[in-house]
Amino acid sequence: MSVVLSDAQFEKQFQARRRRLLMALPVLACGLVVPTVQAKSDIHQASQVLMGTRLDLTLQGSGNLDLAAAAAFSEMARLADMMSRYRSTSVLNAINLAAGLQAVQVPPEMMRVLQMAQQAARSSGGAFDASVGAFKDWSFDAAHPALASAAQIAAQLPLVDSQGLILNHKAGTAYLSRRGMRLDLGGIAKLPILQAGLQTLQAHGVHNAMLNGGGDVLVNGNLNGRPWRVGLRDPRQPEQILGVVALNQGFVAASGDYERYFMHQGKRLHHILDPKTGYPTQGPHGLALVSHDIAAINGLGAAIMVAGVDAGRQRLSHLHQVDAMIVGADQQLWLSSGMQARLGQA
Repeated sequence: MSVVLSDAQFEKQFQARRRRLLMALPVLACGLVVPTVQAKSDIHQASQVLMGTRLDLTLQGSGNLDLAAAAAFSEMARLADMMSRYRSTSVLNAINLAAGLQAVQVPPEMMRVLQMAQQAARSSGGAFDASVGAFKDWSFDAAHPALASAAQIAAQLPLVDSQGLILNHKAGTAYLSRRGMRLDLGGIAKLPILQAGLQTLQAHGVHNAMLNGGGDVLVNGNLNGRPWRVGLRDPRQPEQILGVVALNQGFVAASGDYERYFMHQGKRLHHILDPKTGYPTQGPHGLALVSHDIAAINGLGAAIMVAGVDAGRQRLSHLHQVDAMIVGADQQLWLSSGMQARLGQA
């Protein structure tokens, strides 16, 4: 869960990290760690399971923080239900079921996420593609893993095409152009949902907040007068912390091959699929991205996992508002200049 430490406790534990000892902090899904909060009357912490992961809120301020947290959870649950491929009554599944038949009316919040998916597909040259939902035979559930067959993947590959998603902004509709096409918004919906949660908190007068959705973190304001601090898991040694990012505002997003996966014939098969092959990516082990700009960062982690370290570095060289850490398949660590500065200051 999310935790906050007193300053003395925090410094003591992170000095231990610098000596490369294992830190006694809970490690969160997809690569992020946050410190535990010391109990104070103006700090509220709450957790719920949303979007297939544990979502933690840490708030500081005056007023009814419990009420604000409940409102934020309610709004995020509403959006998660709308965009879930696992909920049969979701708007997303309505779009998938109507593929090749008719357009579906979608709420403005979902239209925004679908537009982000289209933009991420264009800017990544197809490395990010929400239509990978067509690869429906994989399962990375630890209890019930499933390996898609070569025949299944071959049949589904023609259905993966970002240009097959047709949006009519004026009419407020979304349409998949071929039967069998399916969207999976898992790589693009979480950050906007966290952002909606923060906006709900702000509407309730809460401006010091951290929302941690297992690998995706959004912070605003500060904690005890200091920036929020988020630990980055080392993809090479997922039980250890590579560094700490201090933020007053912005997103930290992580992707990796070390969380949702299973082993098959000595090979790690993980949940991030390459749209061009239908198989798990063979690029980086993992990465972390930091930005104040949701449009710049959303979908970028999955795209770099697909495109590889070199392509990722080239893309990042044009994104000055994004700081990055990437660990390649060769175990080599690369830090952007901005990330070097962040980790040096934390």
